[in-house]
Order: sequence, then structure tokens, then C-alpha cells
Amino acid sequence: MQPTYTAEAEAYREKIQAFLAEQLPTGWKGVGALPRAEAEQFARDWRATLHEHGLLAASWPREYGGGGLSELEQVVLVEEFFRAGVPTGTANDVFGIQMVGNTILQWGTDEQKHHFLPRILSGEDLWCQGYSEPNAGSDLGNLGCRAVRDGDEWVINGQKIWTSAGHLANWIFVLARTNPDAPKHKGISFLLVPMDQPGVEVRPIRMITGDAEFNEVFFTDARTPAENVVGQVDAGWAVAMTLLGYERGEAAATFPIMFRTELDRLVALVAESGRAEDPLIRQRVAWCHSKVEIMRYLGMRTLTKYLTGAHPGPDASIFKLYWSEYHRLVTELAVDVLGAGALVPTGRWPSSSFQADDAGAPNDSASWVGTFFAARAGTIYAGTSQVQRNIIGEMVLGLPKEPGAPTGTWREQQRTDP
Repeated sequence: MQPTYTAEAEAYREKIQAFLAEQLPTGWKGVGALPRAEAEQFARDWRATLHEHGLLAASWPREYGGGGLSELEQVVLVEEFFRAGVPTGTANDVFGIQMVGNTILQWGTDEQKHHFLPRILSGEDLWCQGYSEPNAGSDLGNLGCRAVRDGDEWVINGQKIWTSAGHLANWIFVLARTNPDAPKHKGISFLLVPMDQPGVEVRPIRMITGDAEFNEVFFTDARTPAENVVGQVDAGWAVAMTLLGYERGEAAATFPIMFRTELDRLVALVAESGRAEDPLIRQRVAWCHSKVEIMRYLGMRTLTKYLTGAHPGPDASIFKLYWSEYHRLVTELAVDVLGAGALVPTGRWPSSSFQADDAGAPNDSASWVGTFFAARAGTIYAGTSQVQRNIIGEMVLGLPKEPGAPTGTWREQQRTDP
């Protein structure tokens, strides 16, 4: 693990800091300081600015519209953006750039790269994720959404759930079962599917926060061209795991910064509430400080591997498990500090239901209660904590698999044949 940056990296950091000083308005405090509607408009405008300057998907090759930056420059970029409180894109860019875009770069054909990657960056294609199903969330390998070859197309039938930003997307990457007579982790293909067609229905799900950021998606004879398979037919599980590595791994650079900023806000809240001398509160804050520091070192270890060219692997689950369980407890502490005020929250609610509130957000009860509501979900989305522990145990530590796992084909494991 190398906790310091090279002179070249620090020179690039100064370049990014100058860019931010030039582009951001005077007195900028962070996107969290803006009302929600203004924050959403800022994110769209900022995305266009990043695209114009080659800072959207900054490490992608220039031939596909990326910035051609080195991995180290990209790390410096996202660190400075988080410190400045500006986004690296809009909600669907997590799925379009970070997830499916990086996966196409690794697994896609030349035709897929030249077609899809520039459209992702231009914003013409907005993506969401079609993984989880009602009977295949944590046990993703049990998915039953079917795709059947019909000439030059795949015909898709089934359901996906917890599809974040699906109501904003016009494309979805879908894990579909293309061979039900293979073992359940085989016979799955990774398909790129247009959503603006008959046979695709999106139903938003209302959350405890009042928002509807995720959805159910139903496929009824929906179609996609045969060439829209990433990787090999019936071998999509490896592609899917690559994508989850990107989903869980790239947070190593930014989450330690985000959670340190959030903890600083909590310390200020403790002082403002007059609880700074409470020994139990002090002990819990000290515990949070130790966990954020450990998270920083976990992030450094992940970044060191990333900068040496290693692709995200199952060890990315360590970081995901760590931050999600930590965040559940730190937000519980914030609600305890607020006391009765948490029952009648006031102020600006978080503009996102994922992780901490945006940088610059007011330190009010609505911000903390909204983040508290969302924190529990962090132990579920992107893989539950139970599943992360299994991945770490079996794939990182080499422990035996759980006993009693069903054998045979996926069809044989189903009570009724779909």
C-alpha cells in the first residue's frame, strides 16, 4: 500500500483544482447547498461541461470519446470533485459509465464499443441495471427472466426489481436465462436491451423517504438484436461479476472522503446540540472516527491494486460490506443526537437515496433523517451484507461453500417449470 502520490499526480491535482476554481461560481459550497430542483439542473449542466473538457469517463480511450487519462489521474480527479462537492455525472451515469461502459470496454466487441460508448457519453443512451428479481436478489444466480433466440433477435420475458433510475433510462443491461437446462450460474447471458419499445413496462416504487428512485421492470415479448450480447451466450455470469466489481470497487477513492466529510458534520451537530460532553456520545463518535480511518486505509489498499492494473475482484466485497454496515450505525447515532427533533424533521431533504447527503448540505434534521432512512438500504443494494460475507469467506478466504447447496440444472431446481 502506498499512501502518498507522485509529483506528477500532485501536478495534475493542481490542474484540476484550477479547473474547478474557473468553472464553479464564487462562494461555491457544494451541490448539497442548492435546492433540489437547482441541484438536478446543476448536475445536468455540469455533465455537459465535463463532456466538453474530456473529463466525463476520463480514463476511457479517446477513440471512444473518453479523456484518455491514466488511472492515477482519474483517481486524483474524482478525489478533487468529491472535495469540491460536485458530481462526476448524473444518476444514470453510474450505470452507463461506471458499470456497463467499463464492462463493454473489457468484454465487448469492437462494434459494441464504437456504437455504445460514444452514445453513453453524449447522453443519448441512459442506462439502468436489470439484475435482481423477486426470487433472485441475493441469490442472483436463481434469476428466471428468460431470453429465447428468434432469428436475429432475442425475445425477453420476465421481471426485474429494484431498478434504480429505471424511470429515466432508455436502455437496460439485463441478465437473462438463455439455457434453463444448465446449472443455475451457467446458461445466463448479458443482454443490452432498448427500453423504448412495446413490451417493456416500468413501475416506480415509492420509498419511505417519499421518493421513487427505483422501479419494477416487466418484459413481455420485448426484443433486442442478437448481437447485443456482451461476452458469450450462456456465459454471462463472468460478465455480470466483472460489472459488480466495478460497482463495488471504484468507491474506494471517493467513499472515505465522503464519509469523513459526513462525520465532520456529525461532530458539528453533536456540539450544536450540547451533547459534546456526554461520555456515551463521545465514545460512539470516537468509534465512528476509527471506522472512517480504517475505511481510508482499505481504500488505499484497493487503489494500490487498481493502479497496478488489477481488475476489481471479489475482494471489492470487503469495502462494500464495511461502508454499508458503518453507515447504518453512524446515521443511527445522528438520529439519537437529534432526539425528539428527528420525529419532526425540518430543512432540506437529501437529493439522493444513496450513501451520504451531498457536500454542502445544511446540517439539519431533514438531511440526517433522510440519510438514516436510506442507510439501511445500503446493506441491501449492490449485494446484501450476508452475500458479501459469503463472497469474502468463499472467494477471498477460501472457506468451504455452504453445505446443502442444490445441484442439477436450473430447471430441475424450480418447483414448477416456467
